[in-house]
Amino acid sequence: MTRAIFPGTFDPFTAGHASVVRRALTFIDEIVIGIGINENKNTHFPVSKRQAMIADYYRDNPRISVRAYDGLTIDFAREVEAGLIVRGIRTVKDFEYEETIADINRKLTGIETILLFTEPELTCVSSTTVRELLSFGKDVSQFLPEGMKIDPGDE
Repeated sequence: MTRAIFPGTFDPFTAGHASVVRRALTFIDEIVIGIGINENKNTHFPVSKRQAMIADYYRDNPRISVRAYDGLTIDFAREVEAGLIVRGIRTVKDFEYEETIADINRKLTGIETILLFTEPELTCVSSTTVRELLSFGKDVSQFLPEGMKIDPGDE
């Protein structure tokens, strides 16, 4: 069985990243979506709320689980016994950066990284854009995967 991690902090909310997860499942048996804990990053929801919303979105797919992690992505991959890291790419610049990180991870740990471009129509939708719009109280539903709901609740 091939298990991969899809690490991020806010990223799994965007339609582009959901498309990466969907396509990765065509050749990977199981994906653990990792919600990185980064106290210095400006996020709209606490980690537990992000984890719950993303887990709710993928609740009908037993091949996807969601976990929070603190620390290095490669350590998280080892912790959940993942042999692959899946990363979503929006631009060539993203690709160049992620390719460098993938090479370092491979040399340090032997863990391979799969870089998947988001679908072309979703490349302009970044987690930064969604976060910023949310901070101004804007409707971001058009940037979310179909059926995903963001519940601001009591932040």
